[in-house]
Amino acid sequence: MKHWRFSFFLILVFLSAMPVWAESEGKIIQLEIEGPIGPATTDYVKRGFDHAIESSARLIILRLDTPGGLDLAMRDIIKQIIASPIPVVAYVAPSGARAASAGTYILYAAHIAAMAPATSVGAATPVQIAGPGPSPPKTPGSDDNKQDKEKSKPKGGAMQRKMINDAVAYIKGLAKMRGRNAEWAEKAVREAATLTAEEALEKNVIDLIATDIGDLLKKLNGRKVTVLGQEIELKTQGLVLERLEPDWRSRLLAVLTNPNIAYILMLLGIYGLIFEFSNPGAVVPGVLGGICLLLALFAFQVLPINYAGLALILLGLSLMVAEAFVPSFGILGIGGVVAFTLGSIMLTDTSVPGFGIHLELILAFAATSALLFIMGLGMVIKARHNPVVTGKEELLNQTAEALEDFEAEGWVRLHSERWRAITDRPVRKGDLLKVTGIDGLTLYVTPHREENP
Repeated sequence: MKHWRFSFFLILVFLSAMPVWAESEGKIIQLEIEGPIGPATTDYVKRGFDHAIESSARLIILRLDTPGGLDLAMRDIIKQIIASPIPVVAYVAPSGARAASAGTYILYAAHIAAMAPATSVGAATPVQIAGPGPSPPKTPGSDDNKQDKEKSKPKGGAMQRKMINDAVAYIKGLAKMRGRNAEWAEKAVREAATLTAEEALEKNVIDLIATDIGDLLKKLNGRKVTVLGQEIELKTQGLVLERLEPDWRSRLLAVLTNPNIAYILMLLGIYGLIFEFSNPGAVVPGVLGGICLLLALFAFQVLPINYAGLALILLGLSLMVAEAFVPSFGILGIGGVVAFTLGSIMLTDTSVPGFGIHLELILAFAATSALLFIMGLGMVIKARHNPVVTGKEELLNQTAEALEDFEAEGWVRLHSERWRAITDRPVRKGDLLKVTGIDGLTLYVTPHREENP
């Protein structure tokens, strides 16, 4: 009887635990990739994949709506997809969304590619910081067939062709791995071609079209995909959908790695340190400036920074500060403003969507820096050389008048006030005396006739 009760107890424990197992294993993780793809996106996707693996999720859905982003961040995300033991679905949604540039590569890398109606994919041509180089010169005597072949080649210099050829090989490799249209993938890179959802399905660029997440899960049910060399049949019925939103860390990283924010932090840091050095002991400008500068340097290490642009910014600030100390009829100041503006424009890769510094922000800071350093700091430096007009220091080197004859100590008049004075020379009434020191309410004076015989 006791054994029967114990067995019955174990059965109840096992049955009560089954729903927990089913809930932990029957889960779909949905990640949102919206806006430009950068370091914050990579961190968010990596942590989302780790969470999906730890929670034994059955499927990962990447909802895409992006104009593109940084090449390094895109490749890190694709590495996560390829190495994932969980099937990954890239879904361009909602209607009106796009998977342009880097989004096209991610769509090709996913185990299943899906799009919502009225969405688009393509325009995957890589861009570079310095812009396209000069086109190769035309050779005389070339026929029309040769000219047609030249049109199919990527325009620009050797660096641009190298980048395009590398991107073509990369996306064609992804297409062959997933059994998708490699020919159109090459066209998307070389010619920036784009497709609607219906055209993409017709050309075997994507696997299906779904109106929403519910429709997507219905169409995924029963599909077979190959994950890490093993064929898996998707069973999406009854699975719990968990939408994983970016946490505070991802949001903070997204803010810090925004080139405009990083640019502002860098300048605030430089301003704070300059004012701390020009006015030692203020403390607050130095502390805040140091914090801002360190945050800016953290952002710059993950952004495509042109160090020539950064050097021009520092040179420009140095020239504007020098104008305040060494007036040069505006030459140093104007040169500083020009160097600062050019450096700010060159600082980041303005061709990558979402990773350029706004021109309005650059011009505003250039004007502010010019006024701050050339005029403001110049006025401060000039004020330091002006004579002191307050406090006991203002009395030094002033002229007092003796009110009586005395040889060591007597009374004098200074600024219409009677002062006790001490001298080491005999003084006669009416003599003009120079103040050489002060101790409390007593002046130390010397006759002008002794100073200038």
